[in-house]
Amino acid sequence: MANPTFGEKKENVNYIARYGVYAVIPDKTKQKIVLVQAPNGAWFLPGGEIETDENHQEALKRELIEELGFTAEIGTYFGQADEYFYSRHRDTYYYNPAYLYEATSFQEVQKPLEDFNHIAWFSIDQAIENLKRGSHKWAIESWKKLYKID
Repeated sequence: MANPTFGEKKENVNYIARYGVYAVIPDKTKQKIVLVQAPNGAWFLPGGEIETDENHQEALKRELIEELGFTAEIGTYFGQADEYFYSRHRDTYYYNPAYLYEATSFQEVQKPLEDFNHIAWFSIDQAIENLKRGSHKWAIESWKKLYKID
């Protein structure tokens, strides 16, 4: 089965690959999901770029500390969703394969290392509505199916 793909892949455009790993992190009651707002105002699932020599788990653990100050138990792997987009901020076209997981539990262990993001909890539907990336919306939809949440 092909990976779900979001965004439009334009002809004759050089895309820079940016491999990322992200997590759907619900609260204990599975009523709310935490999102991270970048300085440009866009909302994303917590996570980010996989650095050289990191596996998915290592990258996700590092990103969660950087963005949220959280440690988390990583659960189900929902799969890879591909996204094509243009970053005005970086004036670059990106191909962003996103590896998407759920966090089954989390613990706030410190202040986030990155102090420029805004962190907020949203109802599930509001989280989906607020997210910028189709691949991140797909991850929450996959999470909802896993737990049979309407």
